[in-house]
Order: sequence, then structure tokens, then C-alpha cells
Amino acid sequence: MSADKLATLFAPPERASDDDIKGLFSQIKDIPFIAKLIDSVPGGMLVLNQNRQIIFANRSVLNMAGQADLTPVLGKRPGEALQCINSTAMPAGCGTSEFCRTCGVVNAILTSQEGKPDVQECRIIRKPDGDALDLRVWVTPFRLGGMMLTIFAMMDISDEKRRKALERIFFHDILNTASGIKGFAELLKEANPGEAKQYQGTIFSLARMIVDEINSQRQLTAAENNELSIKPVQVRSLDLLREIVDLYKNHDVARDRTVRVDANAQDVTMTTDRTLLQRVIGNMTKNAIEACRPGETVTLGCVTQMKQVQFWVHNPNEMPREIQLQVFQRSFSTKGVGRGLGTYSIKMLSERYLKGAASFVSGKDGTIFRVSYPLSISAT
Repeated sequence: MSADKLATLFAPPERASDDDIKGLFSQIKDIPFIAKLIDSVPGGMLVLNQNRQIIFANRSVLNMAGQADLTPVLGKRPGEALQCINSTAMPAGCGTSEFCRTCGVVNAILTSQEGKPDVQECRIIRKPDGDALDLRVWVTPFRLGGMMLTIFAMMDISDEKRRKALERIFFHDILNTASGIKGFAELLKEANPGEAKQYQGTIFSLARMIVDEINSQRQLTAAENNELSIKPVQVRSLDLLREIVDLYKNHDVARDRTVRVDANAQDVTMTTDRTLLQRVIGNMTKNAIEACRPGETVTLGCVTQMKQVQFWVHNPNEMPREIQLQVFQRSFSTKGVGRGLGTYSIKMLSERYLKGAASFVSGKDGTIFRVSYPLSISAT
């Protein structure tokens, strides 16, 4: 194999030969009752060699991989068999890309190869249509003759993750809005009559948002089953951005920070679900504020490009590379258990329900999150 094909940014890239794979397969198969025992396990189970290649798999794994028999997966690594989008990011395959550094599957296998059992979780985005598997994996090292192998068991926990994520999104967004109400209520205590009238209107608007979010959560519990109903209305982009700025500039997290609308932001009329769009851009804004230091500024904007409306939120700081690699993953949080699901909801709501796309760039000029949508969507 050429030097380029052996390049790696994480796990060792070397592979066993086809003959070695077949030899190990024969040894495993000839162990009394082993095939029947592995197939009796309700979840997926693999046996891997020292190069993280599959030398045996049960029926559950073949079903996940969309294969009728074992032959097509022998010699592949788990990510390759399950069609992980990152398994082809490097010529040497699964485990060798930069993204693999944060993969629970690869890290668990490497721990097993050190002679220790391990349990980890991982989300695999699959080709060709981008569906996902949330997995909990158990690995155990064992010796066959003089060779160290890995027993690799996995369970699809997508339903568990989906339920927990939707609950976290709900509490995350309700707390965002409730914090805004708290901030304006504190201002109301010291306000003059003119200011009080303005604050009362904003508090009423925020209270309405909480009711809308509670109602939408009833639908979000079925969101990932494609059962969410969209209610399109006309939305003016600048009105929406100014409302979000008014909400967050008095939010607890914005203390000593500035939140503003870019002077060149375009005022676009679009037809979309206002509640979901407000949730997406609100989360983008709050995340940007949390990434800022005192004295720094978060800027919101909007432009039209190729019959699409693009909203963006900028903060002046660069994200660490390890965080960039995991942004938008449902199973990842930068802020601890039960927090930090805002980026996941941005992507899910944008791409699945608002018919758009979510992306980001981060570098020395700061971090920009973008969401792009059609000018009009239909009710579902």
C-alpha cells in the first residue's frame, strides 16, 4: 500500500491481508457454538482483529449494514460497514481522519487494544442520505491463540437519544425566553412611565413566546418521526432580527456585551414558520453571546442569495478545533450534561422542517453561524 494510503490523523492505518482475515474468520467459526452464541445477542456484535477490521459479525450488524451475508463486511472496519460519512475522509479509511478523534467507536476499540474493557457512545452519520445511528458500544479484549482480538457489542440508542434531546431542547429554549422576561421585569422596577410601557409590551411578547414554545414542544416530541406540522406566515426579516436583539440584549448572558443588527442587513419578506425560525436564530444568538468576553459584540444579519434568505450571527472568537468537529451532533454538548443542545436544534429544525441548511465557519476573524431558507415554504 502506498505511503498516501497509509497516512493517518488519528488511529493506525495498517490493515491485515485478505488471507489473514479469512484465516481468523475460520478460527472463530470453528469455535464450538460461537456463531450461534453471537447471533443470539439481540444487539449488534462484532469480532475485530488488531487492525480494527471485522472478522466476524452477527445478523443484527448485517441488518444495520444492509447486507444479506457476512462476506461484504469481512475485512472492513465498523465505520466502513455502517457507511459512516467520515470513513472515506482519508484514503486509509475508518479511524484515520481528524473527525475520528472524537468518535466513541474508534476510541473504545483503541482502549480495548490496550487490554482494557470500555463503554462509549457515538453518533454515526451515514451515507448516502445522511441518516444517523446513535450507538452505545461495549468492547472487551480477548486472546485467540497468541493474538489479541476485540469483542465489540453495540446497541442502537437513537430513540433514547431522540427523546432526551427533545426534552433538553425544550428546557433550553424555555429558559432562554424566561431569562429574557426576568431581565425586563428587573428593568421595569426602576423604569419611568415611558420606559415601563415599552418594557410591558416586550414582556407580553416574551410571555407569548413561552406559550408558543410550549405548544410547539407538543409537536417536537414527534419531530424526528417527521410528524411536525408547519404553520407558515409572512415574516419580515428585520422585524424578526430586531425582536431577537431586543430579547437578548437584556438577557443575563449578555451582561457587558453588545448585541446588534448589522447596518447592511436586508429586509426580506418570506413565508415560513415564525416560531421555529425565531427559535433557530435565538439559539444562534445566545450561543454567540456565551462565546463572547465582556466588551465584545454579537452581530446579526440577513441577505438574499440565489432565491434564498440567509440569516447569520457573528461573534469575534474562534472555536477550538475539537468543538468544531462535533458541532451539530445530538450527543455532544460543550456545556455539560443537559445543556448545549442549541446547535443540534438549529440544524434539525432548519434542515428537516424549514427546508433549509445550517453551517458555520470559525477562524481568526471569529465564528459565523449561517442558516439559509427558501423564500416560501408550504404548510405540512
